[in-house]
Amino acid sequence: MTAAFVAAGLGIIPGIAQAADPVPVAAGVAEAIAEASTSEGFHSPADRTIRTTLPTATDGKAKANAPTTAPQKAQTAPTAQAAAPTAQAAEAAATEQAALDAGANPTLAVDVSGTSYTAHGIELTALITSADFALDIVVDWGDGKTDTFTAQGNYELHASHVYDKSGQYQVQVKVTDTANAVQATNGGAFLTPGADFTPHTPTRLLDTRNGTGAAVGKVPGQGSARVKVAGNASVPAGVTAVALNVTVTETIDSGHVTVWPGAGYDRPNTSNLNYTAGRSVPNMVIVPVGEDGYVELFNGGWQPVDLIADVTGYFTRASASGYTSMTPARFVDTREGVGTTRGKLAARSAFTTRIGGLQGVPQNVTAVALNVTVTEPEGPGHMTAFSGTGPVPTASNLNFVPGQTVANAVIVPVAADGTIKIFNGAWSPTHVVVDVVGYYSPDSKAAFLPFTPFRTLDTREEAYGWPGGRFRAREFITKGFTPEAATGVEAYVLNATVTETRGTGFLSVAPSPYALPVEGEPAAPAGPRPVSSTLNWTTGDTVPNLVQASDGDHGVITFWNQGHEDADLVLDVFGVYQTK
Repeated sequence: MTAAFVAAGLGIIPGIAQAADPVPVAAGVAEAIAEASTSEGFHSPADRTIRTTLPTATDGKAKANAPTTAPQKAQTAPTAQAAAPTAQAAEAAATEQAALDAGANPTLAVDVSGTSYTAHGIELTALITSADFALDIVVDWGDGKTDTFTAQGNYELHASHVYDKSGQYQVQVKVTDTANAVQATNGGAFLTPGADFTPHTPTRLLDTRNGTGAAVGKVPGQGSARVKVAGNASVPAGVTAVALNVTVTETIDSGHVTVWPGAGYDRPNTSNLNYTAGRSVPNMVIVPVGEDGYVELFNGGWQPVDLIADVTGYFTRASASGYTSMTPARFVDTREGVGTTRGKLAARSAFTTRIGGLQGVPQNVTAVALNVTVTEPEGPGHMTAFSGTGPVPTASNLNFVPGQTVANAVIVPVAADGTIKIFNGAWSPTHVVVDVVGYYSPDSKAAFLPFTPFRTLDTREEAYGWPGGRFRAREFITKGFTPEAATGVEAYVLNATVTETRGTGFLSVAPSPYALPVEGEPAAPAGPRPVSSTLNWTTGDTVPNLVQASDGDHGVITFWNQGHEDADLVLDVFGVYQTK
């Protein structure tokens, strides 16, 4: 049983889930990836070509045959045949000399452009101008790898390459005209759109209750708080995105919070977390950083609230840690003694658990993506996940009240020995469940590619390919995500929100073991029902949570309503992890 039903004292009745009509792939996914990845590139026009005169074959032969001492006077006269070269040879020599005197292949030049199309991919176009001679072309991608081509005269070359890691690479195109002993070289610096992850000790960047990062005072309804990220708390300049744990508290009405890059960007029509009166609600957010180094938090409610933001990591276009997704795996359950001592975690105490080297997670991970669930708490409090070494940080990952089952996504640094710690900040004991959904390591290749968030499903509206109707109890929705244009997607960064709830339940998210059926064919089977939970709810709740979900081998993700009452589901897409 999962945390939600054990906490609520409910039993799960086995049954066969019936799939709703499959939701087709949203064109927005491919469009968003294309828009986000084509923002980078370079162009070096032909007039920047560097021409080099190479040693000719004749020069090489003369040097090879040159005597080491001064030549002696010939003892015999050359034969008439040797002294009288043929007219054809003389004409060839004259032509060669004329070409050299005029500048061999004087039009030889190359115009080079590089554009991105995925997180690590470059599309190269080289426009070669040349007289009608044979050409040898070498493309140096700047990562120790090269490609070679041949051409004749004017030529338009198209080539592509995928880098293993994020970073800046010096791309060079070298065109050689051997017959005329001349070479033309041009190129430029290419910066991959995708970014690698660096974990950060959980650190508070914003707390409107005490003036951390902003003036003391609540954020008014329909107002915003700006948070400095780049250059703050050891986060470097040039950061492209940041992982934040955002908490709304001291609420007196219902509303939502939207986090976006701020200056230079339009606020998206999506939400990162929802709140009701009297509740403190946290949620993990991965958001691009604005050009000015800030992100902005918008209070979408009509009444003032306090906002808190803790940084847990950041993304840069420098080789660091890539991401590898996993089918959610349970590492800790204090109810069963999995991963730690059996029994509730005592008040104001922590336990250490090992992640690296277990259940398919390698030993050299730098951070881990978790879903942490608190259930059966005996009092109000908060929970903090942090590295297995070091003190408890002044930050929280989730907040709870007595009897509540609440889950939240967490990205936490992993100690060198592969361990993390979980701290119960309450003055009463509680059970804790930890599911691992992915990890970051130097050997992982998937880079984060953020894009403008967009809504891809809302069961309250007959849009987004949804046929209408609520998210039915004990059933599932299959969602096709990866179009042909979006190759190498390791995982999607989503925000899942369940609302209009009429009972207690939980949401599970997992890749489907089956492809979407062809139109007109029966629906694919459901696959095994997951045992992990992504978010939990009770009657009347609106609950969001960040989801880093793999779409498996078939580009399909399944969302399960594990409750016994219908609900509504909203999905917003924020980016992808991509290996190509």
